[in-house]
Amino acid sequence: MNFNNLKKKSSFDKLNKELEKINNKSGGADSRFWQPEVDKAGNGQAVIRFLDAPQADGDDGSPWVQVFGHGFQGPGGWFIDTCLTTLGQGSKCPVCEENTKLWNSGVEANKDIVRQRKRKLNYISNIVVVKDPAHPENEGKVFLYKYGKKIFDKLAERFPKKKSDGSYETCDSMDEEFLKFDPFNLWEGANFKLKIRNVEGYRNYDKSEFAAPSPVADSDDAIEAVWKQGYSLKAFVDPELFKSYAQLKARLDAVLGGGNKNRTKSAEDVELDDVQTEAPFDGGTPASDDTLNYFKDLAEAE
Repeated sequence: MNFNNLKKKSSFDKLNKELEKINNKSGGADSRFWQPEVDKAGNGQAVIRFLDAPQADGDDGSPWVQVFGHGFQGPGGWFIDTCLTTLGQGSKCPVCEENTKLWNSGVEANKDIVRQRKRKLNYISNIVVVKDPAHPENEGKVFLYKYGKKIFDKLAERFPKKKSDGSYETCDSMDEEFLKFDPFNLWEGANFKLKIRNVEGYRNYDKSEFAAPSPVADSDDAIEAVWKQGYSLKAFVDPELFKSYAQLKARLDAVLGGGNKNRTKSAEDVELDDVQTEAPFDGGTPASDDTLNYFKDLAEAE
């Protein structure tokens, strides 16, 4: 993507198309990623700025990618891996298929198992850290940021919607102060004030909010320098990085255990003591982590 064209283009159509696609869809630490640090009470704050599609991804790049994953424990251990449905419609995942069988059984206990195994959704974007009280050395640097649906919803609610005349709204008719803008735009976007609270053991982002719209930097040259530091997002949905259906199915069978490993263990097959009644990711984002690393930590602790 050419930087000069980036400034002229309107990304509202692109953002709405990406949002529509999402709404219609049924190892060691990576130093490229940034995560806010919280205090002992589980509270924290920072200011970040979401960046537009990176130069590395070309003209058809997006400011975000979405990644689905599964993390749950069975009689044979933990299943922790990326869901193949991340690759788009038509991609089959053995966990999702087994979940469908259990859900369609109509047995409520089977549905409880499905809730434990359900997909966890994360988004990945490039950001520049504006203010990081816990680690000021990060300020001004570009990182990758993995975040959940709560934060994405705060971004999406700012997307201007197209009106019948083809133009875009600039504010919510119900709230004239609620400006509509492209949160990823390098000139007309806005800093995001991340406010984290620990609510009943889970990270809560409800108080997070946008500042007034402003450029990422003071000049086009400085803005371009920030933009060029962005990491490829397409790399995270490269099919070559994903395990095959057969590999995931073999791991799933081993985790579910039992003499016949080709058949899902339903609630009728498993003693109640063997069924994990609360999935660690069910109902929100655990306070200790936002990603599948949370499940890895749990597995390694055993």
